[in-house]
Amino acid sequence: MSDNKEPEESLSEAWKENSWPILALALCFVISHVTAMYLVPAYQEAEVQAFEDPEDPLNSVVYIGIILVFTAFILWIAKQNLDWVLQIIFLTAIGTTFIYVFYPFFNSYGITGFAGYVGATALAVQLTFLLLSYPEWYVIDIAGVILAAGVAAIFGISFGLLPALLLLSGLAIYDAWAVYKTGHMVDLADSVMDLKLPILLVMPKSLDYSFLKQGSLNKQIESGEKRGALFMGLGDLVIPGALVVSSKAALGWSVGLASMTGSLIGFGILMTFVLSGRPQAGLPLLNGGAILGYFVGALLFNSGNLGL
Repeated sequence: MSDNKEPEESLSEAWKENSWPILALALCFVISHVTAMYLVPAYQEAEVQAFEDPEDPLNSVVYIGIILVFTAFILWIAKQNLDWVLQIIFLTAIGTTFIYVFYPFFNSYGITGFAGYVGATALAVQLTFLLLSYPEWYVIDIAGVILAAGVAAIFGISFGLLPALLLLSGLAIYDAWAVYKTGHMVDLADSVMDLKLPILLVMPKSLDYSFLKQGSLNKQIESGEKRGALFMGLGDLVIPGALVVSSKAALGWSVGLASMTGSLIGFGILMTFVLSGRPQAGLPLLNGGAILGYFVGALLFNSGNLGL
């Protein structure tokens, strides 16, 4: 009994100390997924899906392949200490993504085609410039939630249910391998943090925290230094969100919300491990929860019809 009491007390204290940032991350999680589900009709009307045939299982294989190649390329650039190249690549990718995220809003109000993309580009340029000029944590988080909601909506209409299930399963395995086996995902996160880009959420533990002063994550982990914030990659919102949105698009709100709830439960379990102070692979628990929630939702709200 005495051997277990101290860890339990430590974990309890850690939860108490980090309860607000964890709840804030959970809120960002819910906002991005609910918003993504709400945006499905507008995104379908604007035809911004990534693949012509969303039901093709090869879509998942192609996307996972792209991620592997892109990650290897980014890690190689990071090892060459070409931070300026990384910043150009990420800012260009983020700015371009914002265009596709914003375009459906213009399309919904009848501003279509070239005019719609001009408006979306103007918004994307302004937001990207703000991120470049003042990358404080709340600016990054707001931009990150907008980005996560939009990309999750695009992925949700780009991957049918079967491709989405394959995507989540494959990326969960890859994430575990990249964090626990090779560790290169931690190196990638460290490089991204140095660039102060909105491909992660930053939730401070105190109001005096500034992401502008955030040092190396790897050095903090190695030294055992207490971190001033919790961090969560945008992929941890977007990837499970793909199944959440796909479930909603195919089977309705009830199944979509069930998938989101399952992923949120996985998030709660994940945070328990995160409080140990070591980097954790998020997708195994988040994707696993989303998949389980989808199956339970289909069973309860769709008479067991999985829609496959």
